[in-house]
Amino acid sequence: MRMTTEEAFIKTLQLHGIEHAFGIIGSAMMPISDLFDKAGITFWDCAHEGSGGMMADGYTRATGKMSMMIAQNGPGITNFVTAVKTAYWNHTPLLLVTPQAANKTIGQGGFQEVEQMKLFEDMVAYQEEVRDPSRVAEVLNRVILQAKRHSAPAQINMPRDFWTQVIDIDLPEILTFERPSGGDEAMDKAAKLLSEARFPVILNGAGVVIGGAIEASKALAERLDAPVCVGYQHNDAFPGGHPLFAGPLGYNGSKAGMELIAQADVVLCLGTRLNPFSTLPGYGMEYWPKDAKIIQVDINPDRIGLTKKVTVGIVGDAKKTAEGIMARLSATAGDTYREARRNEVAQRKSAWAQQLSSIDHEEDDPGTTWNERARAAKPEWMSPRMAWRAIQSALPKEAIISSDIGNNCAIGNAYPSFDEGRKYLAPGLFGPCGYGLPAIVGAKIGCPDVPVVGFAGDGAFGIAVTELTAIGRPEWPAITMIVFRNYQWGAEKRNSTLWYDDNFVGTELDEQVSYAGIAQACGLQGVQARTMEELTQALHKAIEDQMKHGKTTLIEAMINQELGDPFRRDAMKKPVQVAGIDRADMRPQAV
Repeated sequence: MRMTTEEAFIKTLQLHGIEHAFGIIGSAMMPISDLFDKAGITFWDCAHEGSGGMMADGYTRATGKMSMMIAQNGPGITNFVTAVKTAYWNHTPLLLVTPQAANKTIGQGGFQEVEQMKLFEDMVAYQEEVRDPSRVAEVLNRVILQAKRHSAPAQINMPRDFWTQVIDIDLPEILTFERPSGGDEAMDKAAKLLSEARFPVILNGAGVVIGGAIEASKALAERLDAPVCVGYQHNDAFPGGHPLFAGPLGYNGSKAGMELIAQADVVLCLGTRLNPFSTLPGYGMEYWPKDAKIIQVDINPDRIGLTKKVTVGIVGDAKKTAEGIMARLSATAGDTYREARRNEVAQRKSAWAQQLSSIDHEEDDPGTTWNERARAAKPEWMSPRMAWRAIQSALPKEAIISSDIGNNCAIGNAYPSFDEGRKYLAPGLFGPCGYGLPAIVGAKIGCPDVPVVGFAGDGAFGIAVTELTAIGRPEWPAITMIVFRNYQWGAEKRNSTLWYDDNFVGTELDEQVSYAGIAQACGLQGVQARTMEELTQALHKAIEDQMKHGKTTLIEAMINQELGDPFRRDAMKKPVQVAGIDRADMRPQAV
């Protein structure tokens, strides 16, 4: 078939049903962007490519459908770096299209030239450059398939002088593979361990959501009467209202979940790579069961046994593996200690729910007094936990929420639960600031009939605030955004109080800035809430305005400066002085 290279590119996108692209327009991509509308592809032109990439991540995580990131070669593409690595650790299949400087000038230090393949080589699951115009469809098809197979971003690098060339080409076939269901020997061993377990526990990770395995894991949990924990930031990997749901592990997670998994003699780690950060001690507990038999299920064999000692490793799809183990269980599986285990789960959950609902304030470490001083300085202001309880009372059950990185968002880790997957979009283990706003915009683009609410601390939100200048245009969907406003970089400030004697370097934000005012200046609704009642009412109204009137609202939740537990007790310690530092040693530079 005779066609242009850009027509071949677009037709391949259509074969894969890629309907949405995120980025900023540039001359190197105009040959294909010119065809977007004719092809049924919507281009979402954001304010910054980094945010555009996070919109793509949010869209794909909320829908399960692939989207595309694209921008001008050089500086446009370099702005995608953080978003691509974020998507990589979120296991998000994305198509990264990187138009490249022209072949005839590359290497001469030309305009907007950079080594785009080297830039992303450890940030994507697969990358390939188009070597000849006639191979554009073949390469693009392979890159898209690799993104799907690895559930991660994949990159196609396209020299810009390969556009607008006429080629003879056959459009590629889409070859799909059946996902593995685990080896028979490993599955038999896993089923035997679980059948004989006294206190089995299931730990669900992102693979359960991505692989559609929630129902399969629920059936397995019910068969065994096994409590189910979820990995850090994967609160939607098991139904929150289920009596066996024990909650998230990791930073500010569920104390009930930690207490229950600590008793396990067998743990089925389903669809999780067991990232070390996800199992850090919490509430003073070293809860990981060191003597338990560990069964780890992951689609990627390189991740199995990497961070924890594993008894049985299973390379397989989470859903197929859970179903396979279920079919192999003995007739008496789960009977040992069943009633007592069921009661233990209920008691631990009840005690934690009561404790969580009564926590109003953050504790100080021995020898520090910052939280005490913060309460005294603003006695009428909400604490972060008060704000989260006010939010929970107004948040629709069916809502999709996003979170940002940072102290106040992390304090909220123990609060949200969901009836189904693809509802909780957290920034993931790359930990980028500025994720909450763009991710929820992407989710709303993919799920226009579902209420969405994004969350961010005021430091992290400042990185994405420029998107307020983009999303107010008529073609963009309405969202609701909550910013926790305490005028500080909270996580770093807690480190400073604990290890650096309140030496606050770079932790303070400008108190003259109003994010609600910026929202209003961008033609959006911006409001401030200073009490729990005001915050609940503001959120109710914002969601009504989002769903019924197509209006975006930014809510500034004005909170005191209390600080939650530090992120990295495992990685920081009190500094010591040896040689000493003296200002007098500073030498003026010669100019």
